[in-house]
Amino acid sequence: MLRLAPEAAELIGDGYLEVTDTKSAIVARRLLDSGVANPRPRLLPSPDDVTVVVPLYNNADGLIRLLGSLRGHNVIVVDDGSDEPVRIPPRPGRGQVTVLRHERPLGPAAARNAGLRAASTDFVAFLDSDVVPRSGWLEVMLGHFSDPQVALVAPRIVALDSESNALARYEHTRSSLDLGRREAAVHARGIVSYVPSAALLARRAALLGEGGFDESMQVAEDVDLCWRLERAGWRLRYEPAAHVAHDHRVEFRAWFTRKLFYGTGAAPLGKRHGEMVSPLSVPKWTVLAAILFATMSKWGLLGGLVTLATALVRMRRVFAELDNPTRIAAVYLARGFFAGLWRLASAMCRDYWPVTLLAVLASSRIRKIAVTMALADGLADWFTHRDSGGLDPLRYVAYKRLDDVAYGSGLWLGVIRARSFEALKPHVPPS
Repeated sequence: MLRLAPEAAELIGDGYLEVTDTKSAIVARRLLDSGVANPRPRLLPSPDDVTVVVPLYNNADGLIRLLGSLRGHNVIVVDDGSDEPVRIPPRPGRGQVTVLRHERPLGPAAARNAGLRAASTDFVAFLDSDVVPRSGWLEVMLGHFSDPQVALVAPRIVALDSESNALARYEHTRSSLDLGRREAAVHARGIVSYVPSAALLARRAALLGEGGFDESMQVAEDVDLCWRLERAGWRLRYEPAAHVAHDHRVEFRAWFTRKLFYGTGAAPLGKRHGEMVSPLSVPKWTVLAAILFATMSKWGLLGGLVTLATALVRMRRVFAELDNPTRIAAVYLARGFFAGLWRLASAMCRDYWPVTLLAVLASSRIRKIAVTMALADGLADWFTHRDSGGLDPLRYVAYKRLDDVAYGSGLWLGVIRARSFEALKPHVPPS
């Protein structure tokens, strides 16, 4: 809950706050950092102040397609040990293409860092060779850098192929790279906890100051970078008004393997960032109430209701100075409890699915609960992310469960390889 002094509230007026002096800047910073407000910058740097860096490995066709959409931009292509050295055809008009080559593959993080160091502009845009930016993508994001504390901005990543088969339609709706329609600040435990490196725009000095991407990481290096920048005090933004199309994997084996690969990134993140990578963060009262209700007994039901009532009393104290504190507390309690149930169901089917499977085999009661939660979670996810031209609920839920099994398998595989269970530890805050 955010509290504003009367003089600060007066500055907002009809819902907008214009930064004109130190006082309004302080209020704006508080609103932005809390997630209550979003910026609407009036000034933006010039696109000429941006160098586009493209890490490349064995995707010459994708590179040519991408360069066709980047006419007028200065581009650095880092050929990360491709089997055949990349060759760039002549380009008419403004914008130069420079090629750097690693004689052997060093990984995408090293390729991006090489381009970052070679650039001389204030800003660097990282674009993978399998993306195509849409019109206006750069200008929309550049405005955020009128805030000197913003280090990184990311666009929404949409599907290049949205309907060739059922898997393409699922990825169009639920790609791991698509963070949705809602703009947000990027916080480790926020609605948007990181942004993918497939498409990023960054302040070059900020990235160099933090050492760039961690070259020892072959996956999840983008998550690590976001969290290190946040820890250093920088602000990061997700800007879904800017679109970059990505060539999603829509052949089943390649898609499943990629999802599994993403899951292996959790273990190295756990070693570096501890509980920030926890797959499940739910308050104690939510966990206790859910367990008691899951017993499906008279005493379990009574215990669950008492737990919720106790949480309601505690929450009411927070809103005591407002009108109708009981009603407000009850609304937020209900939202929190059902959101917590959704997170529990999602974790059961995704991060902890091997444990769930063992429990299902051991108990018929748990089997009924698990099947119900798996279907409910899948249908709720379909309802939340449904889109025009998307899949029907049945096929969507089937792909969602396969998606979760692939990621969860990668998570456990990474944990076993790293011999560290940090990435599997649930985080249970006291309230």
